[in-house]
Amino acid sequence: MAEKSAPITLSTLRPARGSGKAKMRVGRGPGSGKGKTSGRGHKGHKARQAGETNPGFEGGQMPMYRRLPKRGFTNPFKVHSQPVNLKDLGRLGATEVNPDTLLAAGLISKREVPVKLLGGGDATRAYSVHGVTLSGSARSKIEKAGGKIRAE
Repeated sequence: MAEKSAPITLSTLRPARGSGKAKMRVGRGPGSGKGKTSGRGHKGHKARQAGETNPGFEGGQMPMYRRLPKRGFTNPFKVHSQPVNLKDLGRLGATEVNPDTLLAAGLISKREVPVKLLGGGDATRAYSVHGVTLSGSARSKIEKAGGKIRAE
């Protein structure tokens, strides 16, 4: 009859007996079998201390990233902003719209990233807006509702 084993838990997990293999210690003399060149062979790129190839290396063949044509441009001066629609301003408790009140209401996630107010929906109250950029439609809707836009 097989003897009952303890339940397997994270604290009792062990590798199977004999499956663990000790790390080969290289460069410890000719008797070890991995002395002198330490299993790296003779000379060449892979025998050197920093002998790894770069991720795009294709054995000396012209790599793919150099064979393919380059197109496009990434503008380093592009300003990424956090969009907020007018319909979402209903979640604000106050009529004051600035990055701090938007952050407190959970409409934006970062205080230091610029905010842009977009014209999706309608301005239900006369909002006082400052510290936020606006789209043309959002500006006209807020002014039509009697709101004020302060430039900063």
